[in-house]
Amino acid sequence: MKDEAEGKPCKVIVVTSGKGGVGKTTSAGAIAAGLAKRGKKTVVIDFDVGLRNLDMIMGVERRVVFDFINVIQGEANLKQAMIRDKRVENLYILAASQTRDKDALALEGVERTLNKLAEDFDYIICDSPAGIETGAIMAMYYADEALVVTNPEVSSVRDSDRVLGMLSSKTKRAKEGGEPVKEHLVVTRYAPNRVGKGEMLSLDDINDILGIPLLGVIPESEKVLNASNSGMPVAMEENADAGQAYLDLVARFLGENRPMRFTEAKKKFLDRLMGR
Repeated sequence: MKDEAEGKPCKVIVVTSGKGGVGKTTSAGAIAAGLAKRGKKTVVIDFDVGLRNLDMIMGVERRVVFDFINVIQGEANLKQAMIRDKRVENLYILAASQTRDKDALALEGVERTLNKLAEDFDYIICDSPAGIETGAIMAMYYADEALVVTNPEVSSVRDSDRVLGMLSSKTKRAKEGGEPVKEHLVVTRYAPNRVGKGEMLSLDDINDILGIPLLGVIPESEKVLNASNSGMPVAMEENADAGQAYLDLVARFLGENRPMRFTEAKKKFLDRLMGR
C-alpha cells in the first residue's frame, strides 16, 4: 500500500503462527515497538476478535474506548480508536473487540481501514489469530510481508507449514498473481542447551522443514513473560537478551547485517576457565 499524497510506501506486515502460545502477540508488540524506536511510524492492529491480548501486552488495556471493529463498522474513526503509546514516539495500537463475533471482520472494512492508515504510517503490523481460521486469513490477506512465528517444537513447526500454504494461496497477492508475500521466520523460546540434549529442534531442523529465511532467534527467557505481564513490549527491555534479540531482528528487517546471537549454549565457568 502507498501513501498517495507522498508516494511513500507503507508496508503491511502480518505476524502469524500455526498454533497459539508461541509468542506471536508478544513478537508483534516487540517488533512494532522496535520499528517505532527506529523512527518508523508504526501501528499494530489486533485481529484476534474475542480475545484481545495485544492491548494487555502493550499495557494500554485501560485506555481502550473504541476498537478495530468499531472502526470497521463506522461507529468510530481511527483517531478515536487508535491509542498512542506514551513511552515510544511513533507507536500506536488498535485493539480488538472483546465482545463481538469473529465474523464482524470483513475484507472490505479491513481494506478501507488499512488504506486510511497507509496515508500516515510507515508500517502496519497485523497481529493475526493463530491457526488457519477466518481471522487469520483477514490478517494476512493484504500483507506485503509475513513474519511466521514458531518455537522449536515439532508440532509448532508443522503447524507453521500450514500457514505458509495459506500465505501462498489465500492472500490478495496470491489470488491476483502478484509478487508473493515475502516470508520471514522468527524462532521464539530457543534454548541451545536443550537443543544440544535433543529436547528441541535445532535451527537447521526447522529450516529443513519450513525452508524460509530466518529473521531472528529469540532466546527462552523469563524476561519475556515478565515484560508481557507488566505491559511492557520486550523490545524496550534493552538489557535483556530477548530484548536485544528483537532489536537485532528489527535491524535485519530494515536491511542491516546483524550476526545471529543467542543460538549457542553459554559455556559454564569451568569450561571457560579451561579454554574448552
